[in-house]
Parts: sequence; C-alpha cells; structure tokens
Amino acid sequence: MRTDLGQIQMKAGIKMRKLGFIGLGKMGALMANRLIAAGHAVSVFDTNEQAVAGLQRLGAQRAASARELANEVEVIFASLPTPDVVKAVALGPEGIGTNTAAKYFVDLSTTGPRVARAVAEGLAERGITAIDCPVSGGMAGAKNGTLALMVSCPKPAYESVKSLLEVFGRPTFVSEAAGAAQTLKLANNLLAACAIAISSEAFVFGVKGGLDPAVMCDVFNQSSGRNTATVDKFPRSVLTGTFDFGFSTALAYKDVRLCLEEAEAMGIPTPVGNAVRQMLCITQSLFGPESDFTSVVRPYEQWAQAEVRSAGDTT
Repeated sequence: MRTDLGQIQMKAGIKMRKLGFIGLGKMGALMANRLIAAGHAVSVFDTNEQAVAGLQRLGAQRAASARELANEVEVIFASLPTPDVVKAVALGPEGIGTNTAAKYFVDLSTTGPRVARAVAEGLAERGITAIDCPVSGGMAGAKNGTLALMVSCPKPAYESVKSLLEVFGRPTFVSEAAGAAQTLKLANNLLAACAIAISSEAFVFGVKGGLDPAVMCDVFNQSSGRNTATVDKFPRSVLTGTFDFGFSTALAYKDVRLCLEEAEAMGIPTPVGNAVRQMLCITQSLFGPESDFTSVVRPYEQWAQAEVRSAGDTT
C-alpha cells in the first residue's frame, strides 16, 4: 500500500521511477524510505544486512550487490561514509561496474571536490552521469524531507532528477562544474563546526562564571552571538545532557579535515579551521569516533570543571 506522499505524487502525475539506493546508514535509510513513501520502486544495497532488512519491511527490494542494483535501475543514489568508499562503489571492481542500466549516479555523500571530479570523469567513460549532491540538515531533515541539497552536474541531468531530489528537501543548483557542490558543502560544514566549537568555549566560560546556560542561550539567540549551535544544538543536545544530535564526531572531523585539505591544495591558510579540527580530534580521542559531535563541549567542561546543563525548559 502506498503512503499518502506516494498518492499525492501519483495524483500530481509525477512519473514513478525504478531507483537504487546504496548506503543505508543513519541518513541513507531515512532518505531511501522517503523514496519508497513517494511511490517509487527502490532497490537497496548495504553490507549491513540489518539495515537492508529494515528497508525491505518498508517495501524496498534487496539487491545482492552494487552491480546487481546498477543493472536494475535508472538512477542510483549513494549515501556513503568516506571518499574512499564512494570511489570504490562508483569505480572499483566490486562496485556498480560497467555496461549497466543506470543513467545517473547521485552522490549524497560528502567527499570533497577532487573525489567528485574523479568520480564524474570515471563514470562518464561508462555512460553514466555523476550528480554531485551533498546534503545538510541532519537526521531530522532526512526524516522530514527538509534537507538542503547542493547540486552540481550538467543542467539537463539536474532537470531529470530534480523532482526526485525534492522528495528529500530543497535542491539548489550550484554549477555545472563537477565538485562545485562539494566545495560549498565543505564550506558550510566548516562554519557549522566552528560555530559549535566557539559556542562551547563561550558557554563553559559563562557557566564557570556563575551563569545559567539556559539564560545564556536565550540571550545569545536575541543578540549578535546567535548561531546554529546556540539556536539548535545546545538547547537540544547539550543543555539536556543527551548528546544525541545525530551526527558523529568522526564524520564532523572528516568533513573539516577534507575542507582544510582542499584549502591547503589551493594555497589558502586556515588557522581558525585548524583549531576547530584539533578540538574535534581531541573530542574523538576522549569520547570515541561514534560520540555525537555536540560532545565537543565536553573537553572544555573537563578542563574548566564546569558542566553546561540546565534542568529547565531550554526551548
């Protein structure tokens, strides 16, 4: 039975298409589910059998391999953890392969522009158009279809998949240049990481000085210190002590590292970004790569012996 979203799509006359989804992690599973809910036939592949089984229960078809999936679908979506995994899936011997039915490879991962260009060039030789489409908005955005999607690819390819991308959220066409969307995504993630790192310093400073962090948050959000961390991440995941924003320290560290490596390759100094990278490295070392990236406040708390918590309503 199709969901309400699928019924709406059908009534609107939107063509249902055969799609594939590779990578069913926290974000990928939610995005794949939205495609199923929109009424599309979706084949899925992941090395995590439990994740595959979860999508099968929602109506997906299981593919035995990336190659099998690519032979069955028109559009492949990929949401993968690292640039090396993306390259292996797109171009490697155990990946989607050659002479497939697929016409488009939509990469929702964060890889950096150099990998995006290499993937685009390699797939073009196989007659597949790469669509660079990193996303921002976290698990809540993936679940609710409110992600920001940055897209770079040939314009006709963008027009062909735009209605599919709108199932995930709001796509913005960045450029026809391969890798341009990755450059924008890395810049965005550097800003987000800087915001939470400097907000951590400010909150610990205030709490150590005797301030209520909930009051601090309220004032920050009415003042010039307002940022994405004070608006959302601290009220939701730090002041509550839950540290459950849904994005790992390892992934935040990876994204900042990629950005700084790209900047270095262009000859651009990044002293502030390097300080943030070091804080994420410290957080990962102390609390583990799977810790939530809002844990970046915790080393500051240890050093200052002051916890940024509030028992009251922080919304």
